[in-house]
Amino acid sequence: MSERHPIIAITGSSGAGTSSVTRTFENIFRRENVRAAVIEGDSFHRYDRKEMRARQAAAENEGNKHFSHFGPENNLFPELEQLFRSYSEVGNGKRRKYLHDPVEAAPYKQEPGTFTDWEDLPENTDLLFYEGLHGAVKTPEVDVARYPDLLIGVVPVINLEWIQKLWRDKHVRGYSAEAVTDTILRRMPDYVHYICPQFAHTHVNFQRVPVVDTSNPFISRDIPSPDESICVIRFANPKGIDFPYLLSMIDDSFMSRANTIVVPGGKMELAMQLIFTPFIWRMMERRKRALGAL
Repeated sequence: MSERHPIIAITGSSGAGTSSVTRTFENIFRRENVRAAVIEGDSFHRYDRKEMRARQAAAENEGNKHFSHFGPENNLFPELEQLFRSYSEVGNGKRRKYLHDPVEAAPYKQEPGTFTDWEDLPENTDLLFYEGLHGAVKTPEVDVARYPDLLIGVVPVINLEWIQKLWRDKHVRGYSAEAVTDTILRRMPDYVHYICPQFAHTHVNFQRVPVVDTSNPFISRDIPSPDESICVIRFANPKGIDFPYLLSMIDDSFMSRANTIVVPGGKMELAMQLIFTPFIWRMMERRKRALGAL
């Protein structure tokens, strides 16, 4: 953790909805005039799309049915830890982009599914902002979770997570339902060992819970809407959280535990704005004082 060079990390599985949380933070950064160095978690995959497919096929031929993007063998965990360490200490580091589709790839004149070259982070940023799969990962070799000043988990209940992934991969990325289902099954061991444990290290968790039937996610035709869900927000350390204020500002919200507030799904973004804007204020004030003390 660093007062001069703070880090915010959003972590969640594929299809969890981390990108919607990122949009909320982008709005906060723009409104509060905060300059963030943005890191996409996919850029720390070890292999590009073509090589990953080839290695997956080879692994399956050797009897490995659980070769996935979630585990350490297919990600640059040491490099991610080094980025977080470097930024927290001196405010710099290296990043690259993963180009998901033709629109992202066109400006770089590259194929979709490839990486750009590594480059230095922009100078004079106020904080580092990471969004991806492994913002709080810990293994015997690396401890990424020790560096962020604010760690946020996005964890829809599992059936909703699968519905969101199925819908996105079918409608946005053109995959078949069978291919997406195969991916979910292949990733399950790494999901249990490398994704779930991260949420024991997060400072705040957002879990969307549908209030409609999602008992068979593989036949759902659409994603339950925000108004068809509730959002459970858990604080690891509730000290300093003004729960009476949040309850007064968010209609139909309530406390389910001493460290947990439940809000209507349609109010999730409002809740994030109310919760995290003061975090950013305090983070920037501490940074200003720390830089002034140099």
